[in-house]
Amino acid sequence: MEYHPALFAGDRPTHMILDLDPPDQDDSFAPAVQGALLVRQALSDAGLSGAVKTSGAKGVHVFVPVAGDTAVDDLAAATRALAARAERLDPALATTAFIREDREGKVFLDSTRAGGATVVAAYSPRIRPGVPVSFPVPWDELDRVTPADFTVHTAAGLLKGGDPWAELMPEPQRLPADLVEEGHTIPVARVQAMHEGKRRARARRGE
Repeated sequence: MEYHPALFAGDRPTHMILDLDPPDQDDSFAPAVQGALLVRQALSDAGLSGAVKTSGAKGVHVFVPVAGDTAVDDLAAATRALAARAERLDPALATTAFIREDREGKVFLDSTRAGGATVVAAYSPRIRPGVPVSFPVPWDELDRVTPADFTVHTAAGLLKGGDPWAELMPEPQRLPADLVEEGHTIPVARVQAMHEGKRRARARRGE
């Protein structure tokens, strides 16, 4: 059983989240790690900090706790801007392209988790071979682990009676105004993809 909790406390969002997915054709964890480090740099440049965990699959999730009065549309905008800034740090590695065929073998920086979306919980098992578990990792150890290190057989022992996800999580932060402002100029990925899909369909029909 997988656990995908809501990312709200009452009617307020709790975290800014980027979901990093490596290319389908790459079974290595390294691209996701490299993408996460880009996100960490973009966060640092914006005066923010976050925590990271394995997704339980090939990717990673970066969580940034936000102030309780953060508006949902501002959070979504800031998430888009953060992904765009991380992409600009290394466009050969990372992409914000929502349409899969446009990703060109790069790590996808998914900024669409604000609002009503969910993300698998820390410590949740995944319905995959070996039953891996989404598990928190210190930033300086991320390049020394693999998702296979954390399974239903190993995770409980690795906790050592603590809660590393809570221990690694920074205090809630206010989103920088310039990050929010930049994000409001970036189209919503799902909407943009929908219009682009329709445009491409019309073009194919016209061929």
